[in-house]
Amino acid sequence: MGQVIRPYQAGDEQGIWQLNTEVLGYAFPYEDTVTKLATLAQDPQHRILVAEVHQQVVGYIHGTQYDVLYAPSYKDIMGLAVAEAYQHRGLGRALLAGIEAWGKETGAAGVRLVSGAERLAAHAFYEGCGYQRKKGQVNFRKTW
Repeated sequence: MGQVIRPYQAGDEQGIWQLNTEVLGYAFPYEDTVTKLATLAQDPQHRILVAEVHQQVVGYIHGTQYDVLYAPSYKDIMGLAVAEAYQHRGLGRALLAGIEAWGKETGAAGVRLVSGAERLAAHAFYEGCGYQRKKGQVNFRKTW
């Protein structure tokens, strides 16, 4: 298939923005996505990997350091998306494996993630990759 999992690089912004919009359903402006990627890519607490097929970005994962006062350090998956036409080909598993490897390299106790209650197919995917449900949560937000 000619697939490659690699670190994010300049030029991947359009593909990541499209995945956020079309796969994850987030209407976040392209210009803001570009700015965020430029900032987070320079931060060693973040890791952004892309899945590329024939020089086209068809998936990505964003992991970050997760530290709290009541648990060991983990890596936290902030976003994972694979274009619908490329799902069920191992790209999502390969992207997860990239963040898992980073976690092992840096001494993290594991990888955690939060997935929307309505994303039942994603839940089945994560469970198939060895992730276990830990608890239900309610997400609160205050914006200004």
